[in-house]
Amino acid sequence: MGYALDLTELFRQLADDVHKILKGANPGDIPIYQATKFELLINLKTAKAFALTLPPALLARADEVIE
Repeated sequence: MGYALDLTELFRQLADDVHKILKGANPGDIPIYQATKFELLINLKTAKAFALTLPPALLARADEVIE
């Protein structure tokens, strides 16, 4: 199970910052980005190997469940 920031959103923000810099913005003037969207990923095969039973509510809230 992993809870991490959404890489798609992070790379999108990074591309926006690079675009601003290439257009002449001073890197020091660009605000620091803090992630606002996170993803919950659950690997059921690994959970089964550890003999873990995950509640259905947790599985329903996961962004991605790997079988």
